[in-house]
Amino acid sequence: MIEIERKFLVTSKAYQTEAYSQAVIVQGFLSTHPERTVRVRLTADKGFITVKGKTDPDGTTRFEWEREISAKEAKSLLEICEEGVIRKIRYRVKNGRHVVEVDEFQDHNKDLVIAEIELKGADESFVRPAWLGKEVTGDPRYYNSQLSKNPYASWKK
Repeated sequence: MIEIERKFLVTSKAYQTEAYSQAVIVQGFLSTHPERTVRVRLTADKGFITVKGKTDPDGTTRFEWEREISAKEAKSLLEICEEGVIRKIRYRVKNGRHVVEVDEFQDHNKDLVIAEIELKGADESFVRPAWLGKEVTGDPRYYNSQLSKNPYASWKK
């Protein structure tokens, strides 16, 4: 129940042609407390509820518990989430023995594209696709829970 991941900005749309799947995701937060977040996620036909703990100091590792719920339950829970529902298109790209998930954010987070790669250990090596840009692991501005409160469109660039 430990998640180890690194996050990167994306420099081109090359991942789109490399992707083996894509899905529209709608997600909201029942809690965005700094010590824990509770997320509700809806895809086309499935829902999920996820509890995440506080990240370690370098931002790579944290507790994560997730369960599948029905799409109907997810829709109901999204109605009582905190303000700031996030919509995004997720592309999944095979990358050596890993999968890179690339999220194209919509609405107030439009123009933000983030790639995440889950690892077995914080120091595990991986093949770095050419379209991976600056690493933003550990920068709380890029946490989905924070993007729901302080969307990318409101950042001073």
